[in-house]
Amino acid sequence: MGTATSSHGLMYMYELLPWASGNRLPIIINLATRATGAPWSVWTDHQDFITVRDVGWIQMFCMDNQEIYDTNIQAFKIAEDPRVFLPSIVAYDGYILSHTMMPVSLEKQNEIDKFLPPLNHHINLSDLSVVKGIDPVTTPHIIDRGNEGTAPGYFEYRYAMQKTLENSIEIIMAVHDEFSEKFGRSYGNGIYKTYLTEDADVIIFAMGSVASQARNVIGQLRNDGLKVGLVSLKLFRPFPASQLRVLFEKTKLVVVFDRDIGYGYEGVLSYELKAALYGLKKSPFIKGFIVGLGGRDVTDQHIIQGVNRAINESDKGIISHRTDFIGLKLDDLGDYDEKEYFKGG
Repeated sequence: MGTATSSHGLMYMYELLPWASGNRLPIIINLATRATGAPWSVWTDHQDFITVRDVGWIQMFCMDNQEIYDTNIQAFKIAEDPRVFLPSIVAYDGYILSHTMMPVSLEKQNEIDKFLPPLNHHINLSDLSVVKGIDPVTTPHIIDRGNEGTAPGYFEYRYAMQKTLENSIEIIMAVHDEFSEKFGRSYGNGIYKTYLTEDADVIIFAMGSVASQARNVIGQLRNDGLKVGLVSLKLFRPFPASQLRVLFEKTKLVVVFDRDIGYGYEGVLSYELKAALYGLKKSPFIKGFIVGLGGRDVTDQHIIQGVNRAINESDKGIISHRTDFIGLKLDDLGDYDEKEYFKGG
């Protein structure tokens, strides 16, 4: 089953998101990411996508409309795999992609049917009972979920979901490779995409529209003598920590651009990557920036400014957990008293 939503529509159904994952239902949500109020904004950022990271769903982010189409096909195969049976979110920037047009290659239905086998779910939807023949030990899905006042086995159910999410990374990569071989389109390794990272001393790390914008300036930065590459994260949950540790093990500097905030700390991608790389013998310097909230344009100059600032701090040995924002227009606030308006800032 598939559906679509964004922003407060997603939040309105938040209560049912963990129910869907807890019941191991292979639902696909297409999420056109948009800012959340207040203040009210209908324009894009990634806050709604980030906000549901802890409800047990697989979460993937796309960079263009062809990737949205292709990822939906893959998402159904992943979610309906008996080793997974978890719902998934296929996300993309609202308005930037959801309200624009670009050429997309559509596959013939009979070819999609060959790629996507019929759903053989562990729940018989006619009577909501578990289908016979499923081993509850090797395929530990929840039975009689609705009437357990004291929730016996709750801890074990959550453990099963955690292990399934961890193990799904290999399945996600395999499904991507199978899709690529059959239809001829590839998106990195299915969990992230790289651009000119082989010789890079500096790697930009971002998702969606921010990664697309960053790719535009890689050539300019290299013309300036900077060996800069790009990693565009496609799979956000489960977070591919092991794969990223291998990818970044020889990198000197990672510049993270978040179109979201982990309120009270910093950009979410930034601290997720820091946690993932913790313990590496030569962990890279990681500098994070927050950009483009509420649909504010993310420009080439914002990316260039962030990279140069990060290089400068790295060269000086400055290590700061301070969240840096790029693209603020504080002068436009008029007569506001900054100390009053930004209490604690």
